[in-house]
This record gives sequence, C-alpha cells and structure tokens, in this order.
Amino acid sequence: MDPSQAVGAAGAAAQMDLSMWALFLRADIIVKFVMIALLCASFWCWAIIFDKIMKVRQLTTRADQFEEAFWSGGSLEELYDRIGSRPLDPMSSIFVAAMREWRRSAAKGLADRDSTRASLPQRIDRVMSVTLGREMELLERRLGFLASTGSTAPFIGLFGTVWGIMNSFQSIAATKNTSLAVVAPGIAEALFATALGLVAAIPAVIAYNKISNDLDRYSKRLENFAGEFGAILSRQLEEKA
Repeated sequence: MDPSQAVGAAGAAAQMDLSMWALFLRADIIVKFVMIALLCASFWCWAIIFDKIMKVRQLTTRADQFEEAFWSGGSLEELYDRIGSRPLDPMSSIFVAAMREWRRSAAKGLADRDSTRASLPQRIDRVMSVTLGREMELLERRLGFLASTGSTAPFIGLFGTVWGIMNSFQSIAATKNTSLAVVAPGIAEALFATALGLVAAIPAVIAYNKISNDLDRYSKRLENFAGEFGAILSRQLEEKA
C-alpha cells in the first residue's frame, strides 16, 4: 500500500463511529449475545450489592437497639412479650427461639426436674444454633452469584474478544486488505467485550469480599450473643436447683 492509500485508510478509520452503541450495533450476533449477557450480569450484581449493603446496615442498627434493650436490666419475659412472634432481625430471632424453648420447658415442668434440667441448656443452645444458621443462610443468599460473576465474567468477555478478532481476520482474508479501516471495527468490538467482562467482574469481586467480611463479623456477633444468653439461662437454672 502506498502512502496515499495508507493516509486514506487512516482517515476512513478516524471518521468511523467507534462509540459504544455503534460498536454494539456492528458486532456479530455472538458478540452481541456476550455483551448483553455481561450487561445483565452487571446489572443484577449491582442490585445484589445495594440490597446486601443496605440489609447489613439495617441489621447492625437493629442489633444495636436490641442489645441496648437486652442489657438494660429489664425483664427478659417482658422483652420477649414485646418482641412477640415476629422478630425483625436475626438477633431477636435467636432470643425468641431460646425464650420459646425456655417457656415451653417451664410450662411442662421440665425445668424443675433434675433428670431434664441438665439437658435443657443443651436444647436451648441447639435451638439458638439452628436459628442462627437459618438466618445466616438467608443473609448469604445470592452472594454466590457475585462470586460466579467475578470468576467467570472476564472469561466470557475474553470469548467475545476472541470471536471478534476471528471475524476481523475473516474480513482481512475476504477483502485482502490489511488497512486500519478494515481491522479497526472488529478489534474495537472485541476489546469492548473484554471491557464489559471486567466491568462486571471487578465490582462483583470487591463487593463479594466486603459483604462476606461484614456478614462474618455479624455472624460472630450473633454467636457471642447466643453464648452469653445461654450462660444467663444456665445460671437461672442453677439458681432454681
């Protein structure tokens, strides 16, 4: 190619629309599918991220309020009656589950029998443990999607990139022209797919690590409360002995 043709090809490439929308419209159907899939995954990831962050903040505030009421020195029976059968957070659920087992045993007179008094703390601990596990399972729901997106989105974008580059080489072979005007669109579409993969993956990985750490701290807080509450109930049983 002589210099004048090279200049003309460069001018044509410069005049070509390389905006994101234009790249999407010109892309191959497979590359379009990859782009749409990555955009949908990114949108759903951000929905999960905002939901989990707001949920953790809300639960932390409610846990602070509950612990303030619990350690205020008031009656646990009154606190149980006030919370009722609809606890609003996992910590309240653990408290209600333990108090329900305590009241059920007291109503049957099990707390006054030497044969069953020793096993009552174990049953209460088991009830609290089951409740804690169930509540944490609900909180961790959909986090797996963030992990899957963070690990697979770059490779999905890379697949779109490889496919786009293959189309570029096919265009070169069909036209027997290696000018920038022929190569640039396909390469740009391919790189756009890679960029979308990174846009979906990077926030998903960062958010997954942050939310997982926040939930781990919250889970330890629930475990500490369950242990302290179990110790309180055990002391009350020893005082009745």
